[in-house]
Parts: sequence; structure tokens; C-alpha cells
Amino acid sequence: MLRYPFCFSCLYFRSFAYLTVKDRLPTILTKVIDTIHRNKDKFFEEHGEEGVQAEKRAISLLSKLRNELQTDKPVLALTDNVVDTDMWNQYLQRQQALMDDNEPPSWFKSPWLYVECYMYRKIQESLHLNPPICDFDVFKEAKTKSFFESQQPIMAICTYLQELNKNMDDLSETQLLEHFLKLLQVSLWGNKCDLSISAGQDNSQKASPVDSLEDLKPFILVDDSNLVWSVLTNGKIPGGSSKLQGRVDIVLDNAGFELVTDLIFADFLVSSGLASKVCFHGKSMPWFVSDTTKEDFHWTIRQTLAANHKWMSKSGAQWQCYLKDGTWSYYDHPFWTLPHEFCDMAADAPDLYATLQKSDLVFFKGDLNYRKLTSDRDWGHTEPFEKALRGFQPASLCSLRTLKANVQVGLQPGQGENLTAQEPTWMTSGKYAVVQFSSPHREQ
Repeated sequence: MLRYPFCFSCLYFRSFAYLTVKDRLPTILTKVIDTIHRNKDKFFEEHGEEGVQAEKRAISLLSKLRNELQTDKPVLALTDNVVDTDMWNQYLQRQQALMDDNEPPSWFKSPWLYVECYMYRKIQESLHLNPPICDFDVFKEAKTKSFFESQQPIMAICTYLQELNKNMDDLSETQLLEHFLKLLQVSLWGNKCDLSISAGQDNSQKASPVDSLEDLKPFILVDDSNLVWSVLTNGKIPGGSSKLQGRVDIVLDNAGFELVTDLIFADFLVSSGLASKVCFHGKSMPWFVSDTTKEDFHWTIRQTLAANHKWMSKSGAQWQCYLKDGTWSYYDHPFWTLPHEFCDMAADAPDLYATLQKSDLVFFKGDLNYRKLTSDRDWGHTEPFEKALRGFQPASLCSLRTLKANVQVGLQPGQGENLTAQEPTWMTSGKYAVVQFSSPHREQ
């Protein structure tokens, strides 16, 4: 018997958590095994027979992992002895303490958030234990494919940005707000492109995102965009001598098209004077199939710069300049790839929490970040967002998320029930979204 009050568990048959662990995670593992095997010749070319043997050992570990997952074996301690190994193993001990009858945590008898994160960390362990292929990104092919299959909408939003930048100084506050709302929503809906949800299948963007924004508005269940605008402007009109010199942080989600929408939005924030500095936060290892790593971040900017399209190339050149002069910066931290809820950050990663406290506004992109913000608990839909954060408030923050997991707070009375009656899968389909804001200064 478990003592996980409110947490989503994999134990309940037919639940989204159970189906994820039963069906989607083994599918992802199978694709990872296939990817490593298909790169056998590459490993041989780069590392000789040592690379081939490393490939075989990694596949053996991953096949064992898949079997353990499918047969509900106990979750085992990590053995790769890298920077976060001890923290993972300490967290396993926490899970053990929550079990009754000294039963070990297992794949179907543990919180969904924990075992899902654990699987991706075990994928990395299989590589860490097998140099010289330990730095191989098993998800790079999928992320690259997603980027190149989204070229048309990327060109469209780069064109929109560059046309906007040419006239930025002539915009009224009303016009600036209009463009802010559009690019915020482009970044929001970019979050639909999540390869972990589709188990690595094609989930690229095909249409121009700006053209579809009006049609998508009814599907934004909570829209705190005006509160976000108020924080950024602080009662001042951007532009001219009254420019704010504030800092915005963006905790990234997916690489590919979504990352480009985040870069476009960050460019607009700087060029409009809504922010003077943007700090991006990504993953320190390949994660949840399509999550952004440092390599993905810089690769995307290089690809945009090298594109055979005037406005894409100009955008990429500007982004390189932002990085060079310090207007933009990129950070990763081991905490983002731990299973911890964000309310643990102040205690378990005080340096990261202190970094976020220096921000004027932090955007958290995507579903995994939302699950960690709300501790992935079975909150009532009308519970306030601030309550679900459980004390996590390093700065004003905003979640930009399309719904792909069974947690959503901050809705109006009856809103969740009505959606459930009309569309039982509304919380997991990616059709709906939220722009959800919380501030240390907002009345609770």
C-alpha cells in the first residue's frame, strides 16, 4: 500500500499515468535501442572495435531496463557515479521511506513523475557506463528532423519578427501590446510539438503559427497575459528613455520549432525594450526525447543563421550577437533533470533558486515544468495556482503550457467538469493551453 497523497501514481489501471508507463515508455526505449544499433557503423568509424562493444553493452542495459519496466521490477539505484548520481539515489531512499511494509519502489507502484524521469536518467546511465559513446545523444535525430520539417512556419515567424523590428520605434503602446500577445501565444502553442508525447513520432509544425492564433484563442483555459504585460511594463511605456532594464528568464522545454518560437519571443522582448537581458535554462543531458540541451540551443541558432532565407538568417545573426554581447545567456543545471518538485528547489538546489530570484519574470515552458511546479498532484481544478506551487516563488512566474498530463489548477468553478463532459481527454490531448501567472506580490 502506498502513502503518496495526491500524487499521480502509475498504479491505477486505465489512468494516463499507467498507460504512459505501460505503453509509451517501452515504445520510447525501443526507439532508443534501435537508434543506438543503427549508429553502430558510426561508432566503429569513430572508435573502432571499442565503439562497437560499447554499443552492444549499452543495448544490453537498455533491453534489461525495458524488461524491468514491463514486469514491474523494483527501481534500482544508479551506478554511473556522475554529478547527480548521489542526489538520484537519495531520492530513491525518500521513495522507499514512503512505502508500507518495506516494499521497494517499483515501476507501477511509484509516482508517475518519478519513474518517467528515472527512465530517461537510466538511458543516460547506459551511455555513461559505456565510453567512448557516453556523449551520444539518442534523441538528436528526432530533434533535427523536427526542426527541418518545420521550416515553413519558422520562416514565417522570422519574417514576422524582422518586419516588426523595422518599425519597432514607431509602435504605440497599444500596438506593442498587440504584438506582445501574438508572440506570447506563438511561444505558447509552439509547446504542442512534444516528441515525448508522440513517442518520437512526427510532431512538427506545418502551418504559419501567426495565422492560426485567433482560431486557437478559445482553447486557452486560463489567460493571464495582461498580468504578464503589467510585470514587464511596470506601468511604463516601453521604448525611448523610459525603457525598463529588467531580466527575463525562460525555462525551456522542447527543441525544434518550439525553441525557435521561444527565441523569437525573447528577441521581441529585448528589441522592444520590455527586457534588457534574457537568460535561457535548458537540460544538462538529453531528456524527454525533445527537450532542449546546450548543444540543441546553439545548433538551432547556427542553423537559423545558415538558412537560405533572408529573414531566418538575419534572425540567427542577431541571436548570435545577443549571445556574444551578453544580452542573452544560456545555463543548465542538474536540478532540471532530477525528479524533484520545484518546491524542493530552495532546499535541494539553493544556487539555482538564488539565480531565479535575480529575475524580474520567469517563464516556465511546457508540461513537465508545469507538473513539477504543481508537484504533479491530483489537485482540484479550482485550486489556486499559488497554492499548488507550495511555496515555490523565487520571482514572478508564468507557465506557458499546452495540456498533456492529468493536472490543471486555477480554473473557474464548473470549467473542468464541463470540459470533462464534452471531451474526456481534454487534459492530455494538447488541444488546450494556459498562460498562468503568479507573483510574490499578488494577493493569495
